[in-house]
Order: sequence, then C-alpha cells, then structure tokens
Amino acid sequence: MPKETTMATTSHPNIIPGSGQLALQGAVALGPVADEQTIEITVRLRHAPERAQLDLQAAAADTRPLARQYLSREQFAQAHGASDADIAKVEDFAAQHGMVVISSNAAQRRVVLAGTAAQMCSAFGVQLEEYEYPDGSYRGRVGELSVPDELAGVVEGVFGLDDRPVATPKFQRLQADGFASAAAANISFSPPQLASLYNFPQGLDGSGQCIGIIELGGGSRPRDLKIYFHELGLKPPCVKTVSIDHAKNRPTTANSADGEVMLDIEVAASVAPGATIAVYYAPNTERGFLDAITAAVHDEVNQPSVISISWGAPESAWTGQAMTAFEQAFTDAAAMGVTILCAAGDNGSTDGVADGAQHVDFPASAPHALACGGTRVALQDGGPAVETVWNSGPNSATGGGYSNFFSRPDYQLGVADGQAKRGVPDVAADADPASGYKVRVDGQNLVFGGTSAVAPLWAGLLALINQRLGHPVGFLNPLLYGSLQGKGVTRDVTDGNNGAQQATAGWDACTGWGCPDGEKLLQALSN
Repeated sequence: MPKETTMATTSHPNIIPGSGQLALQGAVALGPVADEQTIEITVRLRHAPERAQLDLQAAAADTRPLARQYLSREQFAQAHGASDADIAKVEDFAAQHGMVVISSNAAQRRVVLAGTAAQMCSAFGVQLEEYEYPDGSYRGRVGELSVPDELAGVVEGVFGLDDRPVATPKFQRLQADGFASAAAANISFSPPQLASLYNFPQGLDGSGQCIGIIELGGGSRPRDLKIYFHELGLKPPCVKTVSIDHAKNRPTTANSADGEVMLDIEVAASVAPGATIAVYYAPNTERGFLDAITAAVHDEVNQPSVISISWGAPESAWTGQAMTAFEQAFTDAAAMGVTILCAAGDNGSTDGVADGAQHVDFPASAPHALACGGTRVALQDGGPAVETVWNSGPNSATGGGYSNFFSRPDYQLGVADGQAKRGVPDVAADADPASGYKVRVDGQNLVFGGTSAVAPLWAGLLALINQRLGHPVGFLNPLLYGSLQGKGVTRDVTDGNNGAQQATAGWDACTGWGCPDGEKLLQALSN
C-alpha cells in the first residue's frame, strides 16, 4: 500500500469562511509535517437547521435580570445544538478519510476527530508544515481550508490543524525597576480592599454561584491558596479543575502563566469567597481556547453563572472562523444567563502591534463580552481615591479602541458617534501594577497589575449580585449602555489616555463607563 504524503492534498470546492491563515511573523517553514504524526481536531458545526433559530431578544434586551427568561443548559442543547444528521455527516466524512471520531457534543456543536497528518491534509485540502519562529516552533498552515459538498455550510470551523500559541495572559508583575510610576506610588491592595473601595455589596459571599475561569497554561498550588486566604482571614475557596483537550493544572514558576492562574483565583475567590471556582485548563491554541469556552458555557455539572477570561491577543492574530465561533459561544452564554468577562489588554491602543495602526484585544472585542479595561488608583490624604486611565507607557497601559472585525452592536448606537465598529472596553477597575493587587504565586508574595485582574474582580462582583438576586444578571452590556445610564452604577474616569484614545465624560474607549459602584449596581438591577 503506498504511503500517504502531506504533499498530496485534495482541494474541495467549498472554502470554510474565515479559515484563512498566515504564518507567524518571523516564522520559517522547515518542511512538511511527518505523514504519520497523530493530530486531534475540533470540527465546529452549525446550529441545527431544522430547529428554531436562536432568539436572544429576551436575554439581550435592556431588561432587568429578574424579568429575563433564560434557557437551561439542557433546554439550549435541545433547541439550538447541532443536529444528529450533521454530526453523522461529519462522522461519515471522517470514516472516508480513515480518521477516528473521539467524541461529539451537540450542545457545544463540536465533533472531535483524530487522524494522521496525511489524512488531515487530504480531508481539508491543506498542507501542514513545521515552523520555527523567534519564540519557539509550531505545526502550522497557510491559506484556507476546504470541505466537500456534503459538508458545505455544515462545518463552520476546523480547529487544531495549526497548534501555534495564540494568546497571552494580561497581567504585569510590579518590578522594583520595571515601572517608573512604582517609586512614586508604591500602593497595593488586597482584592477585598478594592471591593471596599468599589462599594461591593455587604453581607454576601457568592454562595450558590460558580465562577468559571479559563486558563491556557500554568497552574495553582493548594498550599499557596491556603496561606493566601488564611492571611486574609478567609476560608480557602472550593476550586475545581476541568481538563480540556488533555491540558492539566501544571504550576511552574511565578514568572510564568502561574501568575495568571493564581491572580484569577485569588481575586475572584477573595471577593466572593462562598462561590465555587471552576478552572478550565486548555492548551494555548485556537482550538484549546474555543473548546474551553464552549465547555464552560455548556457545563451542566459546575454551571458557572459568570466566566472570567484574562487571556487574549490582537484581533490580527486570530482567524476569522475563531472570532466568529467565540462570539457565537458568547451569544449562547447570554441565552443561558451566563456573563462573559474579558480583559481588554495591557498594551495601550496599539495592543502591542508594531504596524503603526490601532488594534484591540480579542476576545474582549466580541460584542457579547463584557470588556474590562484598567485604571490607576491614587489615594488622597483624608479624601476619596482618584482614578485615571492606566497608562505607564505603550507596553503598560489599558487596551481600548475599536474593532477591525466586529460591527458596532446595537447597544452602542448611542455612544462613539461616527464609529462603525465595536468599541472597547465596557467597564474598568484598578489595573496599574503601581497600584496593584497583592497576590501569592509559587511561594512568593507579589504585586500584580493588568486588566487580567479586572475581569475576575468584576466576576466576583457579579457572583455577589447573582446571589442576592437569586437570578443571573447575564448579558450586562445592553443595560450598561441603556437604562442604567445616569444611575451611578459606575464611576466615570475622565482623565488620561491609552495612546490614541482619550478619556471623556461618559463612555470612552479607555475605561468604558468606568469603575463599579457595586451597591448601586445591585440596587439598580434589583428594581
């Protein structure tokens, strides 16, 4: 039997929209991937065509949470998952190419396949290469993916052929010589101190709620959590680990992704200590990230009511199929009353892209995400804290600006006149490392900043509010831009910039509507 080769690809007539891919900047192709290399992929399917189309009016309108009718996860799966017929088509296609079906999930609209590189290349009309770039190596592809006629419109994305790292954590460690502002400020807070600063509602601890956290590397150490929460006078949180695509809780060092994991857990759990924390560990690839999100959104065991995401990358780093699939998953979350919170980035209005243009971070730029920007807190003797836009330089400043991919959502029609695209962020909180968060990572007491801290802080607040309401807040954006305006639920930040974007009264593309007033937000959502 002749040996299959990755050079012999089959070109199908139907291109998967948004599947185009470029090599990483500075990457050099070393040659084709070995034919026999085993690859696991996620095939994402459309909503079942014979079922009712997703109607989000009740979940996405400017309506108080208590008046919203959400679908249970089981109801959503039955009404809006992938169809058995479409799943069967993918399974037949896999068999034709010698691939194995690992699993399928109608609610998550995914089928997981495994096969050799040669089989994958033949199946999707692509050539896979080994690449080397300044920061490492990866298996990758360029160009678009294609499928035969029977899968046209059925398959909306194929993830995992390319395993390049896609996202970075949005935290920054305060270094003695790393931030010029540190010497001038030298302020740090425990998360409960910031909760007090932001008037989080009293007498609540998040009991009965689950906060989901997405992590793409690193891990947590139980001993560190025990010591940290003991020093805060709190019971260590109930932390559950969920493994996605074979990833594990693997702590390494404080300068690694451990910092992100510990920051997320410690911030969220210390402001909502009664909440369960479900941490979804996934590989740092488009496939791993997407699979973690869909797993968390549709998790019938832990049932998170809020999901905090502190990883991301400039929109230009993503395929269109990935950004579309993430936004669809966030839309699904809204239908089930789940709030998605995303860090807006730590590299100012360019998001760290050195092309002279302005960029925003994804997935924060997804319209169904609550994008979380950053401020700097300054304390005044005898007076209230003063907050300005976090900007300590181009590589230490809140992200913010306008998407190049997503159109302006309806809820933003009243702001940013003249802009046709989604504006980021929606809200903000303390993020400057010079007024940062006290954390414990890998045996060290440290101070971290970054918009990574803002997403779990807001997640903890919403868990408290969900507890009090006895009903999920869900998709908050239409309310923030609608009937909550003028209710004092956020404190406007009007001083500073993040590069190209300038703070102004009202919403702006630096800190959104501003920082939370937790008690006022609770009261406004209770009416």
